[in-house]
Amino acid sequence: MLLWLAEQLQELNSGFFVFQYLTLRAILSVMTALGISLLLGPWMIRKLNQLQIGQAVRDDGPQSHLTKSGTPTMGGTLILAAIFISSLLWSDLANRYVWVVLAVTAVFGAVGWVDDYRKVVQKNSRGLPARWKYFWQSVAGIGAAVFLYLTATTAVETQLFLPFLKNFALELGIFYIVLSYFVVVGASNAVNLTDGLDGLAIMPSVMVAAALGAIAYVTGHYEFAQYLHIAHVPGSGELVVFCAALCGAGLGFLWFNTYPAQVFMGDVGALSLGAALGIIAVIIRHEVVFFIMGGVFVMETISVILQVGSYKLTGRRIFRMAPLHHHFELKGWPEPRVIVRFWIITVMLVLFGLATLKLR
Repeated sequence: MLLWLAEQLQELNSGFFVFQYLTLRAILSVMTALGISLLLGPWMIRKLNQLQIGQAVRDDGPQSHLTKSGTPTMGGTLILAAIFISSLLWSDLANRYVWVVLAVTAVFGAVGWVDDYRKVVQKNSRGLPARWKYFWQSVAGIGAAVFLYLTATTAVETQLFLPFLKNFALELGIFYIVLSYFVVVGASNAVNLTDGLDGLAIMPSVMVAAALGAIAYVTGHYEFAQYLHIAHVPGSGELVVFCAALCGAGLGFLWFNTYPAQVFMGDVGALSLGAALGIIAVIIRHEVVFFIMGGVFVMETISVILQVGSYKLTGRRIFRMAPLHHHFELKGWPEPRVIVRFWIITVMLVLFGLATLKLR
């Protein structure tokens, strides 16, 4: 929106051309989203308290969590508001990738909002039934994948690339839609499973978003992409602005979500953030690198799969409790220790993922 306005004002003053630079708009996007989160956060927390929209805590989990009962939830709406306002202000709205990411984020956010609303406001412990949750997630994931597949203008947009391999490019054809679906829906649910401790999910999301933004920048730049021997996806660089907005909104939310949390993001935040990261990874053709950088989300998901599978097959549990962060809590780790150590793991994985850009 403001980019279009700056383009019009260039006729009056050439100085407005500076807004054409992605780096400047990314910085402004971070600052805008961060400012919105910090300004609206206290008001939203008061409003949620007034409406008695508080978190229900399971009594079979760590006993330290019982004190969190009643803490305002659905704070993910604050994150989404900051992301959408900032992205719409500073993005090039003629870019199709921007609208794909915004649409996926909105649909998954809506699914999460309905689930939270039923659980917290209507006191329905089931929330949105799993079959409907996965149905709407699948509609959004497949819909985005089909759109990207049909509107692809270059061969690289539907090819699979692997880190460490310079000349590897596998044409996926229709399987591109299948891969994209699993990346988007899988990432959405993985972040949701990770969102169990104060700040545990939001900070890794911010770090992975920052790394994906950096990759999007070089992927969208022909010369950088050629130098690094990675896929050049024209127009994907514009996603830097969205990634920056996510980082700003996430850091602003962390101000209130850090231990002990004043507000939780709920499914409305976790499902939408995971889906946003997944669809960005698909667009910039770095699904495998995203899998590496989001290793914390991956191991949380695997811990749940292993726990359920083991219990159904043998009647025994592998972990004291799943997802994995609860296992360490029940082993005696204080909550802040679990959170910070998972953050540190994410830092290392993100750096490793970024290193793969050059190690080819």
